[in-house]
Amino acid sequence: MISTNDVKPGMALQLSDGLFTIVEYQHVKPGKGRAFVRMKLKNIETGQVLDRTFRADENVDQAIIERRDHQYLYQDDLGFHFMNLEDYGQIALSSDDVGPAAGYLVEGRTASLSLYKGTPIAVELPAAVELEVTYAEPAVKGDTRTGATKPVTLQTGIQIQVPLFVEQGDRVKVDTRSGEYLTRV
Repeated sequence: MISTNDVKPGMALQLSDGLFTIVEYQHVKPGKGRAFVRMKLKNIETGQVLDRTFRADENVDQAIIERRDHQYLYQDDLGFHFMNLEDYGQIALSSDDVGPAAGYLVEGRTASLSLYKGTPIAVELPAAVELEVTYAEPAVKGDTRTGATKPVTLQTGIQIQVPLFVEQGDRVKVDTRSGEYLTRV
């Protein structure tokens, strides 16, 4: 248990609705009445963001979330397989558990798994990853207007928009949070 006066953004809380991380925190002391705490909470499992108000000094359950580096091994009909880099144990996660991170997982690369009571709840990737372009249509000669883009397919199967000069076989850096092209590597 932790007091609502002691919480900080980034902490995880176990509430009756599920597991949440604190996105924003504001302690309010009105002129009349008792102080209260306003929090913006993000559900770890669903990604839903909601606002909650608690009394100041109210106790809430703090959830301890471990983050461990795992190497992504492969995907099969059982799901996505990861290996713990400390004890070499393997974990299989379903595509629902991996979520949108699946489009950026490359065999042999490291990802951080968030574990709550030993159970994986989320896959965290670095802010940007380098991926190879496996299919790109050739640019139309003379189409040089500013900001022109074309769709390409990356080695993981996702499609993104890139500038016209990017060709098949190039390596590009992609932002994993927004899915946008950053630069050619």
